[in-house]
Amino acid sequence: MTESTLTGIEAGRFFLIAGPCVIESRDLCLEVAETVARLARERDVPYIFKSSYKKANRTSADSPTGPGLRDGLATLGAVRQRVGVPVLTDVHETVEVASVAEVADVLQIPAFLCRQTDLVRTASETGKWINIKKGQFLHPEDMAKLAAKAVHRKVMLTERGATFGYRNLVVDFRSLLIMGETGLPVVFDATHSLQLPGAGGGVSTGQPQYIIPMARAAAAVGINGLFVETHPQPERALSDAAAMLPLGKMEELLDSVLKVRRSLA
Repeated sequence: MTESTLTGIEAGRFFLIAGPCVIESRDLCLEVAETVARLARERDVPYIFKSSYKKANRTSADSPTGPGLRDGLATLGAVRQRVGVPVLTDVHETVEVASVAEVADVLQIPAFLCRQTDLVRTASETGKWINIKKGQFLHPEDMAKLAAKAVHRKVMLTERGATFGYRNLVVDFRSLLIMGETGLPVVFDATHSLQLPGAGGGVSTGQPQYIIPMARAAAAVGINGLFVETHPQPERALSDAAAMLPLGKMEELLDSVLKVRRSLA
């Protein structure tokens, strides 16, 4: 199933990237992956499970960062094997890339690291798909130059909002079209686009009540993929607790977005 999913992305099919922000436990990751995989399979949507073994970008040194490389990759490998879906995770340093590529199907370049030439090149040299998240400080036209650093065209570009003053992000939906001019798959990150960085007194908060309408808007503009972080109990999550979509709302999200896509077909 992992290969068919990635082949579907190459063929231009609409796809979903979803999972908890950070790996908390193997059981949690399996629960989320199995639930979302079922929903996606019922709707014939290719699905990639996402979670991070390490969250290097934290407002506070006291914030949880995840299980680390070894244990995190073991969990991702278990999800890949047991649920039969490809997995995506962040890489932060070039020294991590080879180990991560042994497990992950998609290597994600975090927004704050998107200009790091060696990181992008090293990730792409693995031959795996890479997902470059657009920095909150970049013009969408710049993403073509960043993608050109990769040694192959297996690159996704993800919109996750632009800094708008302190502790706020906005989405300029023109960026989805501008990045689409590269001919690469364009993904809308419906979770982090609604993040309020550092607004919770040392942690980021968010506005998850707008995830579904913003995802519908992105689908109307035109996207290849949708990225959303989800958790069965977001209020208890170790990271992005105030920003993730409840797992119980994933079905509504998918149906809402697919309805928009069908209306434009």
